[in-house]
Amino acid sequence: MTGLLAALTLQAGYNATLVTLGAALLGLAAGATGTFLFLRKRALVADAVAHATLPGVGLAFLAMVALGGDGRSLPGLLIGSAVTAGLGLLVMEWIARRTRLAEDAAIGAVLGSFFGLGVVLLTVIQTMSAGRQAGLEGFLLGSTAGMLFQDGLVIAAGGTAAVLATWLLRRPMTLVAFDPGYAAALGYDVRRIDLAMMGLVMAVTVIGLKVVGLILIVAMLIIPTVTARFWTQRAGRVVWIAGAIGGLSGYLGAAISASAPALPTGPIIVLMAAGAFVLSLFFAPVRGVLASALRHRRFQARVHRRQGLLALARHDPIREPFTLRLLRREGLIRPDGVATDRGRAQAARVLREERRWAEARSLHQDTGLTGRYDGLTPIEEVFTPDEIAEIDRRLGRPFAVPGGV
Repeated sequence: MTGLLAALTLQAGYNATLVTLGAALLGLAAGATGTFLFLRKRALVADAVAHATLPGVGLAFLAMVALGGDGRSLPGLLIGSAVTAGLGLLVMEWIARRTRLAEDAAIGAVLGSFFGLGVVLLTVIQTMSAGRQAGLEGFLLGSTAGMLFQDGLVIAAGGTAAVLATWLLRRPMTLVAFDPGYAAALGYDVRRIDLAMMGLVMAVTVIGLKVVGLILIVAMLIIPTVTARFWTQRAGRVVWIAGAIGGLSGYLGAAISASAPALPTGPIIVLMAAGAFVLSLFFAPVRGVLASALRHRRFQARVHRRQGLLALARHDPIREPFTLRLLRREGLIRPDGVATDRGRAQAARVLREERRWAEARSLHQDTGLTGRYDGLTPIEEVFTPDEIAEIDRRLGRPFAVPGGV
C-alpha cells in the first residue's frame, strides 16, 4: 500500500513518475480522439490502423541500423510506424471507395496483411545481431521499463497536439459522425473530415505504442468513449468525459504497475478503463443498468397503481398480488381490500381522466394529440386549459366513487 501511495503521489522514482504522467496524457488523448471514431461507427478502423503500425516499426529499425544507428530511437520507430499506418489507412479507404468490397472487408484485408508483414519483419530482425536486444516485441503489448525523458516528451507533445486538433475539428467531425449527408449539404468535404478523424486516431495509436502497445491501444481509443456515453447524451461532453476517463485509467494503471513491478503497464491501464466501464454500465445515473431497472420498476408501479384505481372505480375485483400490495402500501385500500377515503378520491380522479381522454378522442380527430395517451400522461400536458374546460363541460359534473371492492 505504501508503494502504491508513493506511485499515486508521483514519489516512486523518476522513471515511474515519467511513465505515470505519460500514460495519463496518452489516456486523455486516446479518449478524446476515439470519441468521433466511435460515434461514426468505425471502431474497427482503429484496430486496422494499430496493426498497420507493426511493419513500420520493423522497417524503421532496419533503416536506422543500415544508417549506422542502433535502431532503438523511439522518434525514428514512431515515424516508421506512422508511415505504414498512414499507408494502411489510405489503402483501406481506397478499397472501400473504389471497389465493391464493404468497409469491414477492407479493414480485415489491411489488418491481416500489414500485421502479417510486421510479424515477418520482426522475425527477421530477431535473427540479426543488432535485433536480439532491440526489444521491438514490446510494441505489441507495450513496454515502459526503459522509457526515457525524451520518450515522455514525444508522448506528451503528440498527445497534446491530438487533443488540440480534436478540439479545433470537433464541430465538423460531430456533423459527419451523426449525419454525413447533412454535413455535405452544408459544404463540408466528408471524405477529408473522415481522413482527418482517422488521422487523429492514427497519431494517438502511434504515440501509444510505447505505453500500451498496438494490440491494446484500440481498447484505450474505444473503452473510455463507450464508458462516457453512459454519463451524457451530448457529443461535446462525451469528448471530455472520455478524455478524463482515459487519463485517469492511464494514471491509475501506471501507478499500480509501478507499485508492483511484475505487472505489465499496458494491460493494467486497459483493465482500469474496463473497470470504469463496468461501474458505469451498472451505476450510471441515467443510462446504467441499475437506473434502467429502477425506472422500469417505477413505471411498472405506476401502471399497476392506475389499473388498481380503475378497478376500484368500476367495482371490479383486483386479483393481481403486486397491485394489491402496492395499493395497501400507499394507503389506498385497507387490508381487507376495501377502498379508503383517499383511495376512492384517487380512483374517481383516474376514472375522470379516462373519460376525459375518451371524450377528447371523440371531440378531436387529431391523432397527433389523442394518440399520445398512454394511460399515464396527464391530459394537462397535451391540451390547453380552454380545451380541457370544454371537455369537462361535455362530460358534466364530476362524480364520486362510493363503496369499495
